[in-house]
Amino acid sequence: MPDGLDGLRLDQAVSRLFGLSRSAAAALVEAGDAVVDGFPRPKSDKVSAGSWLEVTLPPPRAPAAAPPAMAVPGLRIVHFDDDIVVVDKPVGVAAHPSPGWTGPTVTGGLTALGQTIATSGAAERQGVVHRLDVGTSGLMVVAKSERAYSVLKRAFKAREVDKRYHAVVQGRLDPLRGTVDAPIDRHPGHEYKWAVVAGGKPSVTHYDTIEAFPAASLVDVRLETGRTHQIRVHFAALRHPCVGDLTYGADPVLAARLGLTRQWLHARELSFLHPTSGAEVAFVSDYPEDLRRALQALRGSAGGVGGAGDGNA
Repeated sequence: MPDGLDGLRLDQAVSRLFGLSRSAAAALVEAGDAVVDGFPRPKSDKVSAGSWLEVTLPPPRAPAAAPPAMAVPGLRIVHFDDDIVVVDKPVGVAAHPSPGWTGPTVTGGLTALGQTIATSGAAERQGVVHRLDVGTSGLMVVAKSERAYSVLKRAFKAREVDKRYHAVVQGRLDPLRGTVDAPIDRHPGHEYKWAVVAGGKPSVTHYDTIEAFPAASLVDVRLETGRTHQIRVHFAALRHPCVGDLTYGADPVLAARLGLTRQWLHARELSFLHPTSGAEVAFVSDYPEDLRRALQALRGSAGGVGGAGDGNA
């Protein structure tokens, strides 16, 4: 076992060593196809440098077909050309198919709209260069050409893509503008949650308050990194969870009062260099109706203090 994997969970070590998704690595471990020093181990066991790891990889899969077409109400194409398609994703839609998810996906919706997606990438997420949570709405770019996939994947990894979100978080932030630099990894006690964890992946979130209300704040958020649930985890760690985000400790009473059934979080702006022309392209998405209503309720009940507005006037 290489020194760089010392102290990692077994499934995480297998994932990094063989370039597998975390779920695929976990499935190998649970099937007994990854053994340490001759013995199968639970996927949560920590590995040690110098241990002997044997992994039986599954046979190569046949090339995947296009994602099954599924019309997605509310999925809006903002821009498309030969290389990319930019969509405004509604809440309740996953970026791509995944185990256990039977609902609508961006890739399936694009297939239904006649858009061809790049075949690069893992079979279940072909063409997908970044993702949004099912409960988060807003802008996503999907690669249509193989070149676009490679260029955009590198750009996201190099942090050359400007991703800006608007979020409404509980309470008033102090300071009003700041940076959260805290590592994120899987929650040690909850399979489907993430948390600030020592030794996790470096994660950096910048925020700036746009409006402050007695019970909440509207903030502009810029991500340097793109960890799963990053914004939700970082603001929960500050004890200012996204309003409506019950998974990460939001107040259910406030969420009900505002009519929210999901976190108030929207991928508002996306800009990057076009993978073929090299010209900068930028896109903006208005708030969907549920978020707009909740924000109006906050403004109506107390009157916002300060701020540059939400840009939707």
